[in-house]
Amino acid sequence: QVQLVESGGGLVQPGGSLRLSCAARGWSFSGDAMGWFRQPPGKEREFLAALSWTSGSPSYADSVRGRFTISRDYAKATLYLQMNNLKPEDTAIYYCALNPGGSATTFRWAQSHYWGRGTQVTVSS
Repeated sequence: QVQLVESGGGLVQPGGSLRLSCAARGWSFSGDAMGWFRQPPGKEREFLAALSWTSGSPSYADSVRGRFTISRDYAKATLYLQMNNLKPEDTAIYYCALNPGGSATTFRWAQSHYWGRGTQVTVSS
C-alpha cells in the first residue's frame, strides 16, 4: 500500500523560504508522476507543480512559476518543493500526490491520485 509522508511545513515570515519533502513508501515507480497541491483556508485545492518521475520533467502552475521549484531524489523516492519569496497568500495545507501512469503535463487533471495527509505552511510576520 502506497504511503506519502509530507514534512517541512511550518511558520515562516514573508519573503522567507521553506522546502517541503514527500517520502513515497510502498510504491515501485514506473512512468508515474508526482506533484503538489495546496488548499488555502476557505478555498478550493489548487495545483502547484508536478514532475514526471522517470524523466524529471516538471510542470508548474502560473501562480508559483519562478518562486517554487519541484525536484526529486530518485534513489530515496522523495519529492521536494522548494518555496522561495513566500507570501501570506501562500498560507495553506500543502499536499503531495502521486498519479500512477501519469506525466507532469497531465497530472493536474488526472482523476486518480494517491494523497499524503498534508503539511501546514503559514506565512506571517
